[in-house]
Amino acid sequence: MNDTIALEEQGAAGTDVPLTVDGVAVARLYGEPLFALPQDLYIPPDALEVFLEAFEGPLDLLLYLIRRQNFNILDIPLADVTKQYLEYVDQIRSRNLELAAEYLLMAAMLIEIKSRMLLPVRKTEDGKEAEDPRAELVRRLLEYEQIKLAAAQLDALPLLGRDFVRVQVLQPAMAPESRLPVVTPQDLRDAWADISRRANLKAHHHITREQLSVREHMSIVLRRLQGRRFVEFHDLFDLHAPSPVIVVTFIALLELARESLLEVTQAEAFAPIYVRLAYQPN
Repeated sequence: MNDTIALEEQGAAGTDVPLTVDGVAVARLYGEPLFALPQDLYIPPDALEVFLEAFEGPLDLLLYLIRRQNFNILDIPLADVTKQYLEYVDQIRSRNLELAAEYLLMAAMLIEIKSRMLLPVRKTEDGKEAEDPRAELVRRLLEYEQIKLAAAQLDALPLLGRDFVRVQVLQPAMAPESRLPVVTPQDLRDAWADISRRANLKAHHHITREQLSVREHMSIVLRRLQGRRFVEFHDLFDLHAPSPVIVVTFIALLELARESLLEVTQAEAFAPIYVRLAYQPN
């Protein structure tokens, strides 16, 4: 900004010595003081085209003029807006006639609306007041502003390739591990019900009093599993033994499973249940 002021005032004064900036330098370039202007400084004639083509069309320019001066878009002062608009069109006509043609069409519309507003207001055939000549222009401006704001909101969203990059990670294929079905309490209950049913079919009536030890039967079960990889659940029960013995054996199995001394598994759903020691020595 200081550079621009110094250059303009130098041209106005018609002297060779430019005004100084900060009392010493005539300008600052990248933060460094510049004590003299370059002798070969050249400003191309098309330097202002970047600014002139910054608007995306006549509606964009017209909306800019209205919003910059805080005019009410529903009550546009056409005299002031048209004057400023034509000044802009005069600037671009000398540089880009093809670009100016589109703006001249809007200028003609503004002049037409302004002339219609100078005429006396006539009522329609049904006695109602005629529509404001600016109504159609206001509608187009409002629609354009809504579309422009929506486009700005869409542009602010993160965009693939501009704001972030999609990352792809290659993971080596691994052989799927076979997972054995989990033996649920329902499976154990069903297996126990089947053993009880089969034991009752072969049960004999003996009237005796027998002291049964759960710990003793736990040791018996562990001895049966010793040195064997898998034992079928049914094979751990002596179906010819009395019912109390079968019950105590089942309780011993539950205690061993609770203490994680044995594992209960099956090859697939509804397959026979197998039991093995939780720790298999090498």
